[in-house]
Parts: sequence; structure tokens; C-alpha cells
Amino acid sequence: MNTQTQAHDRTMPVRHKNEPCCAPAAAPSLTRAGTQALAARLKALADPTRLRLLDLLAQQPEPLCVCDITPQFAQNQPTISHHLKLLREAGLIDCEKRGIWAFYWATDAGRKSLTTVSSLGA
Repeated sequence: MNTQTQAHDRTMPVRHKNEPCCAPAAAPSLTRAGTQALAARLKALADPTRLRLLDLLAQQPEPLCVCDITPQFAQNQPTISHHLKLLREAGLIDCEKRGIWAFYWATDAGRKSLTTVSSLGA
């Protein structure tokens, strides 16, 4: 095949004025609500402290008291509480009040998310 024939074979078909240039695109598979929930979860996981908090809680066989969580981080207690709140709002952890203390654990969604996110770093 010579060069002129090769160039001719790659020529795009002539398109008329009202003809679409391409086949219609398929609709996104994620719904608006689904993407908003996913984005919120990813945003919660996008912070190193929150990732470490989730990892800590996922490693525990029993819920962990906030008084045992805070000393493991360089941040002060209000900052840790804020991070725990964001993880809880994203559905990645849950908690239960027992007297004056709150006990936290990773949810199934939190454990699955942690596994998925951890695999990205491998």
C-alpha cells in the first residue's frame, strides 16, 4: 500500500450540517446522589489523620474509648473529635456513649473503604 492510499483510508467521512459528529454517549452509571455520597466518603478519607484513625479503629476487636484514641495522635482532643465526627458522618465509623465516654468502631463500610484505599498505595 502506498502513502497516498494509507492517507486516504484514514480520512473521516464527510458530515452534513445537521448530522451529529459521534454516536451518542451513554449516561453516567452513578447517580447524582450516589456520587455525592461517594465524594463525601472520599473527602473523609483524604486526610492522613482520618485515615490513621480509621485504620486504628479497624484493627480493634472491640470498640475503643475516645480516651484511648487521643493519646495516639499528635493533635489535641478537640481536633481528634472533629476528625471522628467527619468519619462518623461519612458512615465509616460509628460510636456509642457509655456514661461520659464515647466508644468508637469501624463500620463494615469503613473497613471496606480502608481496604480499597490502602490498595491504591500498593
